[in-house]
Amino acid sequence: MPFPYKKMTEEDFAAIRAVTAPERVWVGEDIAPEYYHDEMPEYGVFPPELYVEVLDKEEICAIMKYAYEQNIPVVVRGAGTGLAGGANCKYGGILLSVMKMNKIVCLDKANMTITVQPGMLLTDVAAAAAAEGLFYPPDPGERTASIGGNVITNAGGMRAVRYGLTRDFVRCIEAVLPDGSLVQFSSNVVKNTTGYDIKDLVIGSEGTLCILTEVTLKLLPAPKFSRTMVMPFNSLAECIDMVPRLLQMSAVPTAIEFLERELIDIVERNLRKMLPVKEGEAVLIVMYDAGSEQELLSACNEAAEGALEAGAIDVYIADTPERAASVWSVRGAILEGMKAESVAQEECDVVVPRSRIADYVRLAKAIGQKHGIRVEPCGHAGDGNIHTEMLRGPEMSDEAWHTGTQACLKELYAVSKEFGGQLSGEHGIGNGRLEYLKPFVGERMYKLYQSIKLAFDEKLILNPGKIIVFDEKE
Repeated sequence: MPFPYKKMTEEDFAAIRAVTAPERVWVGEDIAPEYYHDEMPEYGVFPPELYVEVLDKEEICAIMKYAYEQNIPVVVRGAGTGLAGGANCKYGGILLSVMKMNKIVCLDKANMTITVQPGMLLTDVAAAAAAEGLFYPPDPGERTASIGGNVITNAGGMRAVRYGLTRDFVRCIEAVLPDGSLVQFSSNVVKNTTGYDIKDLVIGSEGTLCILTEVTLKLLPAPKFSRTMVMPFNSLAECIDMVPRLLQMSAVPTAIEFLERELIDIVERNLRKMLPVKEGEAVLIVMYDAGSEQELLSACNEAAEGALEAGAIDVYIADTPERAASVWSVRGAILEGMKAESVAQEECDVVVPRSRIADYVRLAKAIGQKHGIRVEPCGHAGDGNIHTEMLRGPEMSDEAWHTGTQACLKELYAVSKEFGGQLSGEHGIGNGRLEYLKPFVGERMYKLYQSIKLAFDEKLILNPGKIIVFDEKE
């Protein structure tokens, strides 16, 4: 294996400036510290030796060709909104920003697709589709994330219940391989069984296999009607038991989220955002989209009747955009509220079968109590992805926080595995969860992951030390 990597010299800096432009290259102490980490600095703060903003695929090809020949590691950065420590430079080298590659290449109404560069923001992709009467459904919580980052982490979000993940909307990908080659994974077709499905392998690969330069995304007709419902229950178990009933009804909900009263109180106390429903120890927030008002009314009526039969205290309809926005603003402020309530946070985003959500939440709280850590689970009841937040109080020592969170994480991942779940539902492995992946998936699967990495990147120069690691003696 190619350890150690080359330490960059003035000659290397000059070479990168020559294939890009001097005003878009920063070196050493001139690099802004915010580029040393993503949204979770707890998972690593590492300065690159060189930071470069690229404008096109030709510049990426030239940089990668040079880095490959010189054995220089390269990490790609989008908007920096990741939550797994995936976009930091553990081994120095080049930090390559694609945020200036933010244009629409083509909006194809006939094929109902949009082709964009990776630096375009998710919110701008959705707006461009909406301007044509079309709809890009994936809706992760951070709408200012880059679309390339969404694809390379297979971002999920609250609409995944009905529409699926980012993967379900990627038609094809253009990318640069670690040696500088430009390749195309699939094309703008609906079906493709031509060879291995490398496109779906690249989606969610966290920047370890290639660098995206263009992505073609599937669009849908825009739903004309939408409505949000809030269903309060006396207990979390009753609340979660309602989820399979909703999923078996005539209309598939767009989103199903659960919140316990403790989390609602955190948001109201710290951010002054009020949920207009005061009853219940736990609530379901349910959204429906529809093509007609009658279709929407039918879906909401069936859901409301089912909820009341299942023991809901009441069913509240947010029947105006303003009322719906007030409900979703509380759900969207959960992480911000928890940050305001604590001095540090740790998180895992396990995913379990939907039938085990209540069991997982109960055990997660017990595990936290056992290790002296405040644990607050919340998340996507419709797909079983539970964001399990650990909050540090001001009185807790560094040692107690580190020891307690590590003990909690080991047990939480063990519970997820026992329930038939997975280590991460949407945030990925990155640098923050490296030590947990191999024990979770097993030796044989881990070696398969390593083989895939080597097939793309035998010199291990692209985002090294993320998802999987290699022993320096291997």
